[in-house]
Amino acid sequence: MNEIITFKILTLGCKVNACESAAIEKSLLENGFSAAESESADLFVINSCSVTGTAVAKARHAASRFRRENPAGIIALCGCFPQSYPEEAGLKFDADIVLGNSDKDKLADYARDYIENRVKTFKVNPLSREFCKNGAAPDEDRTRAFIKIEDGCDRFCSYCIIPTARGRVRSLSREDIAKQAQSCFENGHKEIVLTGINLGCYGQELGLSLYDAVKAVSESGVPRIRLSSLEPEMMTDELIEKLGEIPALCPHFHLSLQSGSDDILRKMNRKYSAEQYSHIVEKLRGVFPECSITTDIIVGFPYESDEDFRKSVDFAKKIGFAKIHVFPYSIRKGTIAAEMPQVQPSVRTERSRVLIAEAEKLEDAFLRSQRGKTGIALIEKPQSELYSQGFTENYTPVRILNEQIPRHTLVKVEIIGAKKGYCIGRILQK
Repeated sequence: MNEIITFKILTLGCKVNACESAAIEKSLLENGFSAAESESADLFVINSCSVTGTAVAKARHAASRFRRENPAGIIALCGCFPQSYPEEAGLKFDADIVLGNSDKDKLADYARDYIENRVKTFKVNPLSREFCKNGAAPDEDRTRAFIKIEDGCDRFCSYCIIPTARGRVRSLSREDIAKQAQSCFENGHKEIVLTGINLGCYGQELGLSLYDAVKAVSESGVPRIRLSSLEPEMMTDELIEKLGEIPALCPHFHLSLQSGSDDILRKMNRKYSAEQYSHIVEKLRGVFPECSITTDIIVGFPYESDEDFRKSVDFAKKIGFAKIHVFPYSIRKGTIAAEMPQVQPSVRTERSRVLIAEAEKLEDAFLRSQRGKTGIALIEKPQSELYSQGFTENYTPVRILNEQIPRHTLVKVEIIGAKKGYCIGRILQK
């Protein structure tokens, strides 16, 4: 391959996909490809998501647009959508290369083969029980580094296609986590985010726990460690107490609720009740007094009545979430919930609107509650000449006015005000 082939990557879905896209990019660069500096590219990689219909629609729209604008370009559709729905991936996408999750780390080889021989590739193989280490590539362009330490899910929630897309739980070894963390820290990252498909299940097949992973990262000396999304039932009292022993762990916990109605939680095949969820939050706030709790809630799930929905709204108010990601239920073919009686789309839309409005009120209240508190903000980048922006340990967005502070800088701030979507801080110490 003598000529330089440029590429672009579109990442859809979760932080795990973001990690894996970074690994794909690294592999392409090492194999002589070049990242496109403009909208045009020779190779367009779509690292897909199959969790919602919206994510699939975005992938199809992006592929169609690229084909219109780059008729001779190469489209590679990778990841969760072809792994979940291989037949649809072959029929509904005009892709030259289609790879499931088992093969997307080899994209550079398949792309080179297509360029040299113009032979299309379609590979969707059974998922390995081995952990793919390539997903743990740090992203040099980000203030924080993401390390994928777990893949797969054994929970089989009734609405979710992820076990099909990702397979069974498998984990990165403690030794490899330590090496990745050390590399990220030496590259200048001051915050490491541990991510996984079901992060709380880390190590179950290795005789380890999430605590072991966090402890391994802390030994690198990195000042801040953050956890991505967690399943509530994995957060036992013992685990929470042990995590509290690690000073570098940021007090921000994203616990996926999905519904505040016990009836709906059972139909979702979730492994906890609203009362148990409330206990977990109470325990977290006891061990991490300044922690923020964020969540996901699905509205319009099959069988969800007005009363069930009201329970979700009331429960959200009771917990006092710092932020809620609201998802109208999306039918996923091949799941149990797809065969259940469905709530009308118009009802799903209205419930989404109502809950989003309540979520905004809760976010405003949380930001106001931070006034007068101090914290350490990690500056992401100066946004303009008017202010710099970063996030405190509990993931409160803070703008520091009239300051141009370099990226990666940790600054001690006092929060002196709250606006829509962020707080105002003043520097106490750099």
